[in-house]
Amino acid sequence: MILQQPITDNLELIAKQVVEGFIIGLHKSPFHGFSVEFAEHRLYNPGDPLRHIDWRVYGRTDKLFIKRFEEETNLRCCLVLDTSSSMQFPKDEKKLTKLQFSCYAAASILQLLKRQLDAGSLAMFDEDVYYFSDCRSVNTHYRMLTNELQKLLTHSSQNKTTHAAAAIHRVAEQMHKRSLVMIFSDMMDDSENLEEMFSALQHLRYNKHEVILFHIIDGAQELAFEFENRPYEFVDMESGDRIKLQPQQIKNEYISQMQQFQKMVADRCHQYQIDRVAVDLSQPVEQVLYSFLVKRNKLM
Repeated sequence: MILQQPITDNLELIAKQVVEGFIIGLHKSPFHGFSVEFAEHRLYNPGDPLRHIDWRVYGRTDKLFIKRFEEETNLRCCLVLDTSSSMQFPKDEKKLTKLQFSCYAAASILQLLKRQLDAGSLAMFDEDVYYFSDCRSVNTHYRMLTNELQKLLTHSSQNKTTHAAAAIHRVAEQMHKRSLVMIFSDMMDDSENLEEMFSALQHLRYNKHEVILFHIIDGAQELAFEFENRPYEFVDMESGDRIKLQPQQIKNEYISQMQQFQKMVADRCHQYQIDRVAVDLSQPVEQVLYSFLVKRNKLM
């Protein structure tokens, strides 16, 4: 589902629609072998407590099933969202911002986690971590996390810089059990903080966590530098710095520098065994769900 324009009425409903369409698409594609048959029970095994048997299901099927509880979840997953000012790009009412796209993607992943009876948590950061939930699998918990993402759809902040390293270190320290950590960020941190950020990512891997970095970017403007050939004033959304210039004067140099930066991030992620997924805002949210499902099936 390509969300061309922000829709803020009901994030949970939109996420459900995205997931339903995604699952239907899987059954019609080469990915049909993935585990998308969600169940809330497992077969009874000799020795399981009888009090956990779902007798209603037994009455309908003549088979013994055990109700699955939070401690029996298959996966623990933490969604980490960068909410700094640069994530509010582009400033175009007809497009989703990087933050809004991340919210739709994260809400859709929460729906998948809930259906699989996996446990999820949510962390949000800009200059510091200001929200970090427990990791649970009950429906009320997922509804609470989706509500937090709903608030972010209209989130606005000025000159909020990125300090991803502190957030990632905190996640590494507080996720005590081996988990899948999914980070949504445009990686627009100050250059002097990049080494510290990669050190934090290494911290996650050292603690045995699996990591997916969703590198969010507007391909047309941030990679291809597609602007009309006229004077512009470019504003750094995090620092507020301004510069006036003609795009064509710097386009080739800009593209070269951006390609080097993208390669550097990709190389470091490969070095630390981190799955980096380049996410273009022009592509559907499903690109994130495919990456999540591929990773989950490898872990299970």
